Amino acid sequence: MYAQDDLLDELENSSEEEVFQYPAFKAMKIGNLQSTKVAAKGDWYMYVSHRFGSLKDGISTFFGLDNANTKIQMAYGLFEGVQLSVSRESLRKTYAGALKFRLMSQSDKFPVNVVGYTTINVNTELTTERYPHMLFEDRLSYASQVLISKRWSNKLSLELAPTYVRQNLVLEKFQDHNQYALGFGGRLKLNTRLSLNVDYVYNFSRASESVYKDPLTIGLDLETGGHVFQLLFSNAQSTNEPGFISNAEGDWSTGDIFFGFNIVRVF
Repeated sequence: MYAQDDLLDELENSSEEEVFQYPAFKAMKIGNLQSTKVAAKGDWYMYVSHRFGSLKDGISTFFGLDNANTKIQMAYGLFEGVQLSVSRESLRKTYAGALKFRLMSQSDKFPVNVVGYTTINVNTELTTERYPHMLFEDRLSYASQVLISKRWSNKLSLELAPTYVRQNLVLEKFQDHNQYALGFGGRLKLNTRLSLNVDYVYNFSRASESVYKDPLTIGLDLETGGHVFQLLFSNAQSTNEPGFISNAEGDWSTGDIFFGFNIVRVF
């Protein structure tokens, strides 16, 4: 009798265990927008990102291939659900550090993934030799996001990303230093190795006179063993959050877009 009760207790307890969904995204970025994927504890990730010049320039720059922006980023899973990263982007010679941390995971008891992300960027192209009255803090820009994603099926994942961006030095005098935006992104799995990815960020604080646009990125993820290879088209050349959210210089409506790719390797 007691053995039977023990067995029933074990079955009841096992039925109450939380069952987690597979991650919504394969890579740490959907395209330009951060995804809810966080490096596992002890894992090293290397990101190599290229964004070439505008396709609109045509054959004179070999459709932008002569003008590449390159970013190298290293990310490390410091603890389970906590990731640190450092990077250097050639556009504006920008160094960046970032913290990404998981708050909740999608499961049979909770409907979505929730991840926090914050980054600080340093524009080292700005020097006191060129701008004698410049202070160090003028080089700094920041972004913070709450990433909320849901894996709706084996093929479809979607994400929302409420965003705050602070630029200590804005490129347009009529633009606010503090900006609020909302990102949207998704991944549609086409087969076992290929997916279609799209992300877009609407900047609520963009000045009406601004020459910059909201960033739209469309791409493909190709999984090849330990690599994820992302092919992208975007109207933003920067891959850093303050850069592409605030200062996307291209325009899809005129063909002023940038081809690029991300190569992701985990160690």
